[in-house]
Amino acid sequence: MNLMVPFFLSLFPATGKSAWLTQVLNESKAAQRGDNEYERLRWHTEEGFTIEPYYTTSDLAEGPLAPSQLTTIQAAQKQSPGWLNAPEHKITDEKSDNVILRDALARGADALVLNLPIAANNLNDSLSRLLSGIKLSDTPVFFRLASGHAHDLIKALKIVAPYNLKGGLLLDAGDSTAEVTRLTADSPQFRTVCVNSHTFHNAGATATQELAFTLASLADAYDQLTDSGLTLEQLVPKTMLSVSVGTSYFMEIAKLRALRVLFARFTSAYSSAPLPPLFIHSQTSIFYDAKATPNTNLLRATTEAMAAVIGGCDALTVHPFDTVLGTPTSADRSTSATDFSARIARNVSILLKQESYLDKVADPAAGSYYSELLTHSLVEAAWTLFLTVEKQGGFAKALANGFVQTEIEQAYQAKVQAVRNGKVLVGVTKFRFDEPNIQLYTAPERVTGLLPERRLAEDFE
Repeated sequence: MNLMVPFFLSLFPATGKSAWLTQVLNESKAAQRGDNEYERLRWHTEEGFTIEPYYTTSDLAEGPLAPSQLTTIQAAQKQSPGWLNAPEHKITDEKSDNVILRDALARGADALVLNLPIAANNLNDSLSRLLSGIKLSDTPVFFRLASGHAHDLIKALKIVAPYNLKGGLLLDAGDSTAEVTRLTADSPQFRTVCVNSHTFHNAGATATQELAFTLASLADAYDQLTDSGLTLEQLVPKTMLSVSVGTSYFMEIAKLRALRVLFARFTSAYSSAPLPPLFIHSQTSIFYDAKATPNTNLLRATTEAMAAVIGGCDALTVHPFDTVLGTPTSADRSTSATDFSARIARNVSILLKQESYLDKVADPAAGSYYSELLTHSLVEAAWTLFLTVEKQGGFAKALANGFVQTEIEQAYQAKVQAVRNGKVLVGVTKFRFDEPNIQLYTAPERVTGLLPERRLAEDFE
């Protein structure tokens, strides 16, 4: 084998970035016309920074990312591989839904996300029927519900499942958060301090805005919770950030990696003591989904899921491809069509584990010059915007004075204009096939109370 080394070195001599660039220009037809082909290869992101098409180790040595910063980025990432496959289900009938949930767990789900429109009365009986045969000390269950019912839910769970709970509350921290955090102190893997990025993402925010405003929301929540007497050491293990993952593959990988760096930088302002790692729940985006040619959403979900797990999520929810149609996919599995969409969504995560082996490495993107520099750029851009929000008195005040809305509105309009100028939305503006027999169910408009909930394809369908 040693005799082969000089042979290959003679065939493939070491070359620098300048030689690569020269070859690109020589082989480009645009270069013959005098066009600047290299400029077309550069990525001018929505975030305001430019990404080069090709990086080498010299870029790390000479560029903005110093070795110490690279070490900081990698140290902040998840240290253990794997993630929870956590499909979401909207609960309508506890008894029949229990059969669906148990079937999902038998067919590859590791955890459950339950959307609970359950009233406070008879909550104990409802949960008993819903969770029958599901051991909450083994299976993490994450709950979405109106914030006003969080306390009632926890009290009912303590009766129905009086042992260590796993999972958490997927609703933004509010007035009851301090109390439910104390009530679940004996369940360290049940996370009660949650901030989500979905509101910003679905309004059309850039990755920078999504990170900065999520962090600013967390800062407001931590200020309120520490004022109530909770310490950072109590809060961090109970914290979960829930993040939407869009279709910009490398940007979304970098977004999740940047989130961990930003969280570490943020918490270091509270305490220099070692803290547990951040728990990130990711879900595939609704903002980029299309009603026209909905099968293309299968491709979107797969790309988004892959970006989420490479970026280092701890739990992943893949939405069924027909969710955007408003059909009661999660609530009604009586038809083969809805069975199919739920099964495919669940299987995306399974395939990424069992066929792509992405659960074998904790941080697959580590060491890639491209992803490391993109992560660094996002960290610095988001931190700058976060500090701008803090100078205005925090997220709540920045929202009240219209700063957040204005920033995101500009970003959304830029996305729409890019499509009008020719950016392709697969299955909408190109490769479109309208299915004549599809029945579009109009779902009630969700009111977040903060920002409009949109889909980029809406104006073009």
